[in-house]
Amino acid sequence: QVHVVESGGGSVQSGGSLRLSCEASGPTALIDEINCMAWFRQAPGEDAERAPRERTANIYFGDGSTLIADSVKGRFTISRDNGKTKVFLQMDSLKPEDTAVYSCVAGRRYDCYVGNPEFGYWGQGTPVTVSS
Repeated sequence: QVHVVESGGGSVQSGGSLRLSCEASGPTALIDEINCMAWFRQAPGEDAERAPRERTANIYFGDGSTLIADSVKGRFTISRDNGKTKVFLQMDSLKPEDTAVYSCVAGRRYDCYVGNPEFGYWGQGTPVTVSS
């Protein structure tokens, strides 16, 4: 089984920065099939089972391309540790509306797009709180 672990969440004041990390590990045969990793977020208090996750940033291993949501464009950057199933989300100029639980998914392109825990390998999430 593939395990995905996020870290780096915490509390910060508006305008501050945080850097999240996510690493996927497991059997080589499964790790080699991963060609995309992405960050999703879900506002606190929302039903984790029923509320949609907001896709925040994707990175595709094949060509290194990234996809950043309009809501965070210019403030968030996703990057990958070369050759590894480890990605980072640099979050700058944070706003109170960025407060959420940030979860990482590793898998195929569809898994990184749909944001459904039934698709891809998901971590437990790391909370981010931005105070005004």
